[in-house]
Amino acid sequence: MAVELIDSSYGKANVKFLKVKKNPDNLKEQEVLEANVKVLLRGNFDVSYTKADNSPIVPTDTVKNTILIEAKKTDVWPIERFAAHLAQHFTSKYSHVDGVEVDIVQARWTKFPVQGKLHAHSFKNEGPETRRTRLEYNKKSKKLHVASSIVDLTVLKSTGSMFYGYNVCDYTTLKPTTDRILSTDVDATWTFDPRKISTIQDVFAYADKGGFDSAYNKAREITLELFALENSPSVQATMYNMSEKILENVPEVSKVDYALPNKHYILFNFEWKGLKNDDLFYPSPDPNGYIKATVARSPASKL
Repeated sequence: MAVELIDSSYGKANVKFLKVKKNPDNLKEQEVLEANVKVLLRGNFDVSYTKADNSPIVPTDTVKNTILIEAKKTDVWPIERFAAHLAQHFTSKYSHVDGVEVDIVQARWTKFPVQGKLHAHSFKNEGPETRRTRLEYNKKSKKLHVASSIVDLTVLKSTGSMFYGYNVCDYTTLKPTTDRILSTDVDATWTFDPRKISTIQDVFAYADKGGFDSAYNKAREITLELFALENSPSVQATMYNMSEKILENVPEVSKVDYALPNKHYILFNFEWKGLKNDDLFYPSPDPNGYIKATVARSPASKL
């Protein structure tokens, strides 16, 4: 039987660090960035799979050491810049490395107020919410893909959500409502237009002017604002409106993906006790609805 190696990549995952950035004018004023990094290498490694020849392999331990040393030597804010730096490093240092996949997960540490003002070097964890980025780079084709995300931002509103007018058949038991609890764990990804951010140097330049942080802040603010203010007719409609508004506000973004589980809260039935209930709910862990959408600029869009 004839077989062939179609695709391969390898590297190191779950490489973790926390970096402290000190204000040179006030060393007690600090910022922190905690990251979990995965780097996978692509290139001329076929013989290591097909011939058991390890000579081209850059050991995964070397990949781990590289991530940590480069995190020490260079600026890791924002994580998109550090992802681009790692891609540039690996494809420059090793001639047989043609491409790199970099995934970075950033924990959400925020300063908290003490005696009326934000403390200079104390933080609280806003987990499980994380900020993420994925960068893919091919040295030969010069193809670059950069996408960033918010994952596990858990939100709930106790009113301001509806669901009615849906398809009904003989299997339908759900009752229509104009007032329900809406809760979800936000998974939102915005992909940067490769025509506008097409090179590693473009990533560095966009990072230097605060573009990645601005995109993240706008995506998060829009998500929270529309979730709170919209009298949602459905999760589908609300996620579409969120995506459209992000595209309106961040011209460098070409498409937005949302994946939103609909976490159900079900009224307890106290009819057996003769009690009317409209305020005590059971948080149902499963099953849950799960809604996804990708919204992109149309070819004729001027947004």
